[in-house]
Amino acid sequence: MRRAKITIIGAGNVGATCAHWCAAAELGDVILLDVPQTENMPKGKALDLMQASPIMGYDSALSGTNDYADTANSDVVVITAGIARKPGMSRDDLLSTNAKIVSSVAEQVKTSSPNAVVIVVSNPLDAMVQRAFQVLGFPSHRVIGQAGVLDTARFRAFIAMELGVSVEDVSAMLMGGHGDTMVPIASCTSVGGIPVSQLIPDARMAEIVQRTRDGGAEIVSLLKTGSAYYAPAAATAQMVEAIVRDKKRLIPVAALCDKEYSVGGYYVGVPVILGSKGVEKIIELSLNSSEQAAFQKSVDAVKSLVATMETLLKG
Repeated sequence: MRRAKITIIGAGNVGATCAHWCAAAELGDVILLDVPQTENMPKGKALDLMQASPIMGYDSALSGTNDYADTANSDVVVITAGIARKPGMSRDDLLSTNAKIVSSVAEQVKTSSPNAVVIVVSNPLDAMVQRAFQVLGFPSHRVIGQAGVLDTARFRAFIAMELGVSVEDVSAMLMGGHGDTMVPIASCTSVGGIPVSQLIPDARMAEIVQRTRDGGAEIVSLLKTGSAYYAPAAATAQMVEAIVRDKKRLIPVAALCDKEYSVGGYYVGVPVILGSKGVEKIIELSLNSSEQAAFQKSVDAVKSLVATMETLLKG
């Protein structure tokens, strides 16, 4: 049986750690690609991971490259390429720079792996997945963004820490844009089947929600010289697994919503069924009035972000 071919573009912390998770789970053979300026760096990281395989007991093949030809006909392509925001850099500078990087990557992927399912991880996520979709020209169900799995994982972790329970017993759902405007869906959040509202007071839950929204920024402030990568990489690997093993996972991802939730053609975080074809179905939840208002605010923020990106690219 042919193993899946998984290409990860960007061999930095998120990309290399994603390769680690994917290889350890034997999701397929993994190719790490980075820009020519990095020379042999992706080869070195791939070789290091290969040398770990006898110890950890995985048979996935790993290789590194600077050449898209080596990634031809990948089943899944993960885009982590982009720069992190640096001191003194404006939000628009980050948006413009990463939009150009993602555009360049998408042009290459369109040629090298025209049948792949593409997962975008680059930030600002909601705009970057929209840009990748515009350039790739793939059906929308094969272009998705990783955000909801990470945000939900952070939310679940904080709830488990608050209650002193296993993370396995915490079930949650977050929707909307990735970051400040993400929307926790209280009716879909429970612990061992018990609604979280019966276990954590509203005021404390509001603090946990805010910590979730600030999850990435909190880690940046602690690390000083970097950003989160273990959890983002693990979240991405879970999405890769759902695709290559056709798991039909019901998880939140950034998916193109048109009539769904009356979004009108933008990528936002919503629950979907994720399988071998990518997004197989968008699940439309019945939101209460406060959830709907928060979701609309989040959608409006995504639309504004995309409009700014398109203006910057034209300029």
